[in-house]
Amino acid sequence: MLSFIRSIARANLATRRLYSTLDQPDLRTWLLNEVKNAMKIRDTHTSMTLRSVLSEINSAEKTSNGELSSSEVANVMRKAIQRRSEAAAQFGKANRPDLAKKEQEEVELLSKFLPPLLSAADIDIHINFILETLPKETDPRKISGLIFKEFYSRVDKSTVDSNLVKERAHTLLTSKS
Repeated sequence: MLSFIRSIARANLATRRLYSTLDQPDLRTWLLNEVKNAMKIRDTHTSMTLRSVLSEINSAEKTSNGELSSSEVANVMRKAIQRRSEAAAQFGKANRPDLAKKEQEEVELLSKFLPPLLSAADIDIHINFILETLPKETDPRKISGLIFKEFYSRVDKSTVDSNLVKERAHTLLTSKS
């Protein structure tokens, strides 16, 4: 009977995995609600993983002396995902597939709570638009700073990979020159 209830609860969780700002008012609130749901169905893996991320969020709030925005919470979660991915890779190299699998499952669980990242094509569209709007007499040494400033004023930082933005901006700047 208990396994039947767990399977139904997991199916219920699976239906709410798509990220939408309309359904969930705040990422932190969403995480708290999911911890409560996981505790109700006695899913220790999910509850422990989400609790660890909430602990990291609380720690970040204490160091920043204020409440974190949803964007900052997403950044904390991305760092947690990156840390777990690196740990999974290390466990894989150390011939510990059991621990690597556990870390990978945590990565998959946490990834379901994040908004999707912009693709390289979307980033290119934004950067090309910014390049077209910049004055032609702009100093070439300052242009990348202006691009980043304008790009991040238009796009939420939690929805882009900053390394990809740097790479795409550099590629587009060299192709325009």
